Amino acid sequence: MRTLAFDGRMGAAGDMILGALLAAGADRDALAPVEQALDVEYVVSTVDRNGISATGVEVILTDPTTDGGDEDDHGHEHSHSDEAHSHDGDDHDHSHDDHTHAEGHGPHRSYPEVVDIVEGMALPEAVEADALAIFEILGEAEAAVHGTDLGETHFHEVGADDAIADVVGAALLLADLDVERVVTTPLSAGGGTVSMSHGTYPVPTPAVVEIAERADWALQGGPVDTELLTPTGAAILAHVADGVDRLPSLTVDGSGYGAGAREFEAHPNVLRAMVGDGAGGLRRDDITVLETNLDDAPPEVLGDLQRSLSAAGARDVSIVPLTMKKSRPGHLVKVICKPDDADRVARRLAEETGTLGIREHGAGHRWIAERAFETVTLEVDGDSYEVTVKLASDTDGEVYDVSCEFDDAAAVADASGLAVREVIRRAERSVRE
Repeated sequence: MRTLAFDGRMGAAGDMILGALLAAGADRDALAPVEQALDVEYVVSTVDRNGISATGVEVILTDPTTDGGDEDDHGHEHSHSDEAHSHDGDDHDHSHDDHTHAEGHGPHRSYPEVVDIVEGMALPEAVEADALAIFEILGEAEAAVHGTDLGETHFHEVGADDAIADVVGAALLLADLDVERVVTTPLSAGGGTVSMSHGTYPVPTPAVVEIAERADWALQGGPVDTELLTPTGAAILAHVADGVDRLPSLTVDGSGYGAGAREFEAHPNVLRAMVGDGAGGLRRDDITVLETNLDDAPPEVLGDLQRSLSAAGARDVSIVPLTMKKSRPGHLVKVICKPDDADRVARRLAEETGTLGIREHGAGHRWIAERAFETVTLEVDGDSYEVTVKLASDTDGEVYDVSCEFDDAAAVADASGLAVREVIRRAERSVRE
């Protein structure tokens, strides 16, 4: 599977994502639709970050007379967001310094206005869909922070020209790379505090936290006390990237670094990207295991645990007979759940069984298949019956197991007179063929 992997240990911002994608092999010409639709230009350069040659991307205005919007609005909570990777502390001499940077420039638009601009760019359908989805994530985060509706949400920095250029540009470059999967290691948010018009807030900022709740990847603090993950960078990766604990196995044929503009003494401020073919495997799923021994639970209670604990968040429940103290027959109840659900599932297990203690077995993770379901139609004596079949595959999409849903097969068997085994055989054969 063609995979793009980001190393998120120094966070991400829109310009860093653009630089990383270009460095990994995306074509600079793919950005032309944005430059044609907006009065902006992408200036791409090579910069040094702690000895690492990285690709820097700046968005500048090609028409200096473009309306800069209401400057007073820059006190909004996202006015700092791109400052974490801003030009402060950048001592490099760029030949385009006499141009006007697009950062925060342009009118501060509402979410519907940004949607209208993106839809008016005549982008490829898939690219437009990605860009709109990213802005929807940003809009929902803004709305959640301020307690407003999405349609009434006004963007400030993330509705300016450079933010639109970052989001749409990232969608265009991703399409140009033509990868099948994007992953990122845990994203560093930074640390410390930031000053906003509503006061001083800890890093990560409220919008980034809202976006992280919707994302598949993990958020972590450090390694420096400044803002490393901006709302724009978080939203792009929330839409396109799956979270992984470590970089996957790849046959790398393209790689590079996107530069953040700040420089830190001990940490290269770069976002690394690698492109290559990944070996198919099972997906890693973080879990924990809860277990308790019971010697006095009624069989009716034990039989209902699958239902009651699943409702509380359990992913799987198993009950194993065992011999306890004084040779009493008992049962070992083992429950798999997500770490975030452990407290709730443990409380429900205690309430249902009356146990006085529950152990947490730190399994850490499990390897699980990608699952999909297909509905097949079986013809029996002129009648048609639908049966659901579950397909298990690796991360490359290679199916290694096909399993008919038993309840469907039993219903068809009752209605048609076939044996359940025959219904299962026909349904699974239909999918395999």
